[in-house]
Amino acid sequence: MNKFAFTLISLIGSICTTAGWAQNSAYTPGDYMMTPEAEIALARSAAPDKVSAHASVKVLTASGYKEAAKGDNGFVCIVMRGWSVPFVRKPEYYPKMRAPICYDPVASRTVLPYQELCAKLGLEGKDVETINREVAMAYALGELPKMESVAFAYMWSADQDLGPKVGHWHPHMMVYAPYYTNSMLGDNDPASLAPIVSPDAGTPFAIVVIAVADSAAVKAKMTPKKP
Repeated sequence: MNKFAFTLISLIGSICTTAGWAQNSAYTPGDYMMTPEAEIALARSAAPDKVSAHASVKVLTASGYKEAAKGDNGFVCIVMRGWSVPFVRKPEYYPKMRAPICYDPVASRTVLPYQELCAKLGLEGKDVETINREVAMAYALGELPKMESVAFAYMWSADQDLGPKVGHWHPHMMVYAPYYTNSMLGDNDPASLAPIVSPDAGTPFAIVVIAVADSAAVKAKMTPKKP
Protein backbone atom coordinates (compact mmCIF):
# COMPACT_ATOMS: atom_id res chain seq x y z
CA MET A 1 0.00 0.00 0.00
CA ASN A 2 1.49 3.40 -0.92
CA LYS A 3 1.99 6.11 1.64
CA PHE A 4 -0.84 8.28 0.38
CA ALA A 5 -3.40 5.48 0.53
CA PHE A 6 -2.28 4.46 4.00
CA THR A 7 -2.66 8.06 5.16
CA LEU A 8 -6.19 8.24 3.83
CA ILE A 9 -7.11 5.17 5.87
CA SER A 10 -5.45 6.68 8.93
CA LEU A 11 -7.36 9.89 8.55
CA ILE A 12 -10.77 8.88 8.60
CA GLY A 13 -5.29 10.82 32.59
CA SER A 14 -8.51 8.96 31.85
CA ILE A 15 -10.42 6.52 34.02
CA CYS A 16 -11.98 3.51 32.33
CA THR A 17 -12.99 0.07 33.47
CA THR A 18 -10.50 -2.76 33.23
CA ALA A 19 -12.98 -4.82 31.27
CA GLY A 20 -13.41 -2.10 28.67
CA TRP A 21 -9.71 -1.60 28.12
CA ALA A 22 -9.12 -5.34 27.92
CA GLN A 23 -10.34 -5.12 24.32
CA ASN A 24 -7.23 -3.06 23.55
CA SER A 25 -4.99 -4.57 26.20
CA ALA A 26 -1.74 -3.40 24.58
CA TYR A 27 -2.67 0.20 25.42
CA THR A 28 -3.47 2.08 28.59
CA PRO A 29 -5.73 5.12 28.92
CA GLY A 30 -2.75 7.35 29.60
CA ASP A 31 -1.38 6.65 26.12
CA TYR A 32 -4.04 8.95 24.68
CA MET A 33 -3.66 11.91 27.02
CA MET A 34 -1.70 15.17 26.78
CA THR A 35 -1.34 18.12 29.11
CA PRO A 36 -4.04 20.70 28.30
CA GLU A 37 -1.46 23.33 27.36
CA ALA A 38 0.31 21.03 24.91
CA GLU A 39 -2.96 19.82 23.43
CA ILE A 40 -4.24 23.37 22.90
CA ALA A 41 -1.01 24.33 21.13
CA LEU A 42 -1.10 21.22 18.97
CA ALA A 43 -4.78 21.71 18.10
CA ARG A 44 -4.17 25.31 17.02
CA SER A 45 -1.32 24.19 14.75
CA ALA A 46 -3.94 22.55 12.51
CA ALA A 47 -4.74 25.84 10.78
CA PRO A 48 -3.12 29.17 9.85
CA ASP A 49 -2.81 31.55 12.78
CA LYS A 50 -5.46 33.93 11.43
CA VAL A 51 -7.95 31.04 11.68
CA SER A 52 -6.80 29.12 14.75
CA ALA A 53 -6.16 32.17 16.94
CA HIS A 54 -9.89 32.92 16.86
CA ALA A 55 -11.11 29.30 16.98
CA SER A 56 -12.52 27.42 19.92
CA VAL A 57 -10.37 24.53 21.14
CA LYS A 58 -11.49 21.28 22.72
CA VAL A 59 -9.12 18.92 24.53
CA LEU A 60 -9.54 15.25 25.36
CA THR A 61 -10.49 14.35 28.93
CA ALA A 62 -11.48 11.09 30.62
CA SER A 63 -15.11 11.70 29.56
CA GLY A 64 -14.50 13.02 26.06
CA TYR A 65 -13.70 16.35 24.45
CA LYS A 66 -14.24 19.46 26.59
CA GLU A 67 -13.94 23.10 25.57
CA ALA A 68 -10.66 24.60 26.76
CA ALA A 69 -10.74 27.90 24.85
CA LYS A 70 -13.68 29.85 23.46
CA GLY A 71 -13.35 31.32 19.98
CA ASP A 72 -15.36 33.83 17.99
CA ASN A 73 -15.13 32.67 14.35
CA GLY A 74 -17.15 29.44 14.42
CA PHE A 75 -14.10 27.18 13.88
CA VAL A 76 -13.26 24.42 16.37
CA CYS A 77 -9.82 22.80 16.64
CA ILE A 78 -9.14 19.42 18.26
CA VAL A 79 -6.47 16.72 18.19
CA MET A 80 -7.90 13.45 16.84
CA ARG A 81 -6.72 10.13 18.29
CA GLY A 82 -6.51 6.61 16.89
CA TRP A 83 -10.23 5.85 17.07
CA SER A 84 -11.03 8.89 14.88
CA VAL A 85 -10.24 7.17 11.57
CA PRO A 86 -13.18 8.02 9.32
CA PHE A 87 -15.60 5.09 9.33
CA VAL A 88 -13.08 2.47 8.18
CA ARG A 89 -11.03 2.17 11.35
CA LYS A 90 -8.04 -0.10 11.57
CA PRO A 91 -8.41 -3.32 13.58
CA GLU A 92 -6.18 -1.84 16.27
CA TYR A 93 -5.85 1.71 17.50
CA TYR A 94 -2.53 3.52 17.16
CA PRO A 95 -2.37 5.13 20.61
CA LYS A 96 0.26 7.72 19.69
CA MET A 97 -1.77 9.13 16.80
CA ARG A 98 -2.05 12.90 17.09
CA ALA A 99 -3.97 14.40 14.20
CA PRO A 100 -4.68 18.11 14.75
CA ILE A 101 -7.69 19.31 12.79
CA CYS A 102 -9.59 22.59 12.69
CA TYR A 103 -13.20 22.41 11.51
CA ASP A 104 -14.97 25.25 9.72
CA PRO A 105 -18.37 26.35 11.11
CA VAL A 106 -20.31 23.80 9.03
CA ALA A 107 -17.98 20.92 9.94
CA SER A 108 -18.08 22.03 13.57
CA ARG A 109 -21.83 21.40 13.52
CA THR A 110 -21.82 18.19 11.49
CA VAL A 111 -18.46 16.40 11.62
CA LEU A 112 -17.32 17.27 15.14
CA PRO A 113 -20.26 15.53 16.89
CA TYR A 114 -19.34 12.37 14.98
CA GLN A 115 -15.72 12.64 16.16
CA GLU A 116 -16.85 13.31 19.71
CA LEU A 117 -18.96 10.15 19.67
CA CYS A 118 -15.98 8.14 18.37
CA ALA A 119 -13.88 9.52 21.23
CA LYS A 120 -16.51 8.71 23.84
CA LEU A 121 -16.81 5.14 22.60
CA GLY A 122 -13.04 4.77 22.30
CA LEU A 123 -12.51 5.98 25.86
CA GLU A 124 -15.07 3.43 27.00
CA GLY A 125 -12.82 0.74 25.51
CA LYS A 126 -15.19 -0.19 22.69
CA ASP A 127 -13.66 -2.23 19.91
CA VAL A 128 -13.61 -1.26 16.24
CA GLU A 129 -16.73 -3.19 15.26
CA THR A 130 -18.72 -1.73 18.13
CA ILE A 131 -17.70 1.84 17.32
CA ASN A 132 -18.61 1.36 13.66
CA ARG A 133 -21.97 -0.13 14.59
CA GLU A 134 -22.87 2.52 17.16
CA VAL A 135 -21.81 5.40 14.91
CA ALA A 136 -23.86 4.01 12.03
CA MET A 137 -26.87 3.51 14.31
CA ALA A 138 -26.60 7.01 15.76
CA TYR A 139 -26.45 8.45 12.27
CA ALA A 140 -29.43 6.41 11.07
CA LEU A 141 -31.50 7.42 14.11
CA GLY A 142 -30.74 11.11 13.64
CA GLU A 143 -28.65 11.32 16.80
CA LEU A 144 -25.79 12.66 14.69
CA PRO A 145 -26.29 15.60 12.30
CA LYS A 146 -26.78 14.72 8.66
CA MET A 147 -23.79 15.44 6.43
CA GLU A 148 -25.76 16.92 3.58
CA SER A 149 -23.55 19.82 2.48
CA VAL A 150 -19.88 20.42 1.80
CA ALA A 151 -17.74 21.33 4.80
CA PHE A 152 -14.02 21.93 5.29
CA ALA A 153 -11.27 21.34 7.81
CA TYR A 154 -7.60 22.29 7.97
CA MET A 155 -4.94 19.70 8.75
CA TRP A 156 -1.80 21.81 8.33
CA SER A 157 0.11 20.85 11.46
CA ALA A 158 3.84 20.24 11.09
CA ASP A 159 3.62 18.10 14.24
CA GLN A 160 0.95 15.61 13.20
CA ASP A 161 1.59 11.90 13.76
CA LEU A 162 -0.70 9.82 11.55
CA GLY A 163 0.78 6.41 12.26
CA PRO A 164 4.02 4.42 12.50
CA LYS A 165 4.23 3.99 8.71
CA VAL A 166 3.22 7.58 7.90
CA GLY A 167 4.21 9.94 10.68
CA HIS A 168 3.96 13.46 9.37
CA TRP A 169 2.27 13.90 6.01
CA HIS A 170 1.77 16.94 3.80
CA PRO A 171 -0.43 19.72 5.14
CA HIS A 172 -3.83 19.22 3.55
CA MET A 173 -7.45 20.24 3.42
CA MET A 174 -10.24 17.86 4.31
CA VAL A 175 -13.33 18.52 2.21
CA TYR A 176 -16.37 16.68 3.55
CA ALA A 177 -18.30 15.93 0.37
CA PRO A 178 -21.14 13.46 1.02
CA TYR A 179 -21.43 10.66 -1.55
CA TYR A 180 -18.47 11.86 -3.65
CA THR A 181 -16.44 9.24 -5.51
CA ASN A 182 -13.03 9.27 -7.17
CA SER A 183 -14.65 9.15 -10.60
CA MET A 184 -16.31 12.49 -9.87
CA LEU A 185 -12.82 13.97 -9.50
CA GLY A 186 -11.44 12.32 -12.63
CA ASP A 187 -9.98 9.16 -11.04
CA ASN A 188 -6.77 10.85 -9.97
CA ASP A 189 -3.68 8.80 -9.20
CA PRO A 190 -3.09 8.83 -5.41
CA ALA A 191 0.67 8.90 -5.93
CA SER A 192 0.36 12.21 -7.79
CA LEU A 193 -0.92 14.03 -4.69
CA ALA A 194 -3.89 15.18 -6.75
CA PRO A 195 -7.23 15.44 -4.90
CA ILE A 196 -8.68 12.04 -4.10
CA VAL A 197 -11.64 10.68 -2.14
CA SER A 198 -11.01 8.72 1.05
CA PRO A 199 -11.98 5.03 1.36
CA ASP A 200 -15.41 6.29 2.46
CA ALA A 201 -16.18 7.13 -1.19
CA GLY A 202 -19.86 7.06 -2.03
CA THR A 203 -21.01 7.30 1.61
CA PRO A 204 -22.26 10.27 3.67
CA PHE A 205 -18.79 10.34 5.24
CA ALA A 206 -16.80 10.76 2.00
CA ILE A 207 -13.80 13.07 2.31
CA VAL A 208 -11.85 14.73 -0.48
CA VAL A 209 -8.23 15.13 0.60
CA ILE A 210 -6.33 18.00 -1.05
CA ALA A 211 -2.63 18.40 -0.30
CA VAL A 212 -1.20 21.91 -0.07
CA ALA A 213 2.37 23.21 -0.21
CA ASP A 214 4.66 21.87 2.51
CA SER A 215 5.65 25.47 3.24
CA ALA A 216 2.14 25.97 4.67
CA ALA A 217 2.78 23.55 7.57
CA VAL A 218 2.28 25.15 10.99
CA LYS A 219 4.43 24.37 14.03
CA ALA A 220 2.75 24.09 17.42
CA LYS A 221 3.53 27.04 19.67
CA MET A 222 3.06 26.82 23.43
CA THR A 223 1.62 29.95 25.03
CA PRO A 224 3.88 31.05 27.89
CA LYS A 225 2.22 30.68 31.28
CA LYS A 226 1.44 33.91 33.09
CA PRO A 227 3.55 34.45 36.19
